[in-house]
Amino acid sequence: MIIKEHDIEVSHLENFKGGEKHLEARMYFDGTNRILTRAKLIPGASIGVHTHEDSCEVIFVLEGDGTIVEKEPGSDMESTRSVTAGDCLYCPKGHTHSLRNTSSEGDLVFYAVVPKQ
Repeated sequence: MIIKEHDIEVSHLENFKGGEKHLEARMYFDGTNRILTRAKLIPGASIGVHTHEDSCEVIFVLEGDGTIVEKEPGSDMESTRSVTAGDCLYCPKGHTHSLRNTSSEGDLVFYAVVPKQ
């Protein structure tokens, strides 16, 4: 199957998962799995902290800089790490994370795949 990015309508998701500002994304959903093509967080925008109860998530950062906050199951300890273009982020099933554009100038652009497990 080929998913054509420009065939998918752009969605503006305000305060996505409790985050700041909005997430702009072309989101393909087959009833089970989600694929975000050319998703974008403007400066200061974020995806809120959320847990992948029945899925994992793989994020490929295409442009920009940001931070990811991660927390392992059963732990109250959070770790914050910088991310930049070329990074691949993986959030396993049962883990918690968030993503923030920390740049004051450029967008954080990424692809994400969220398969149910």
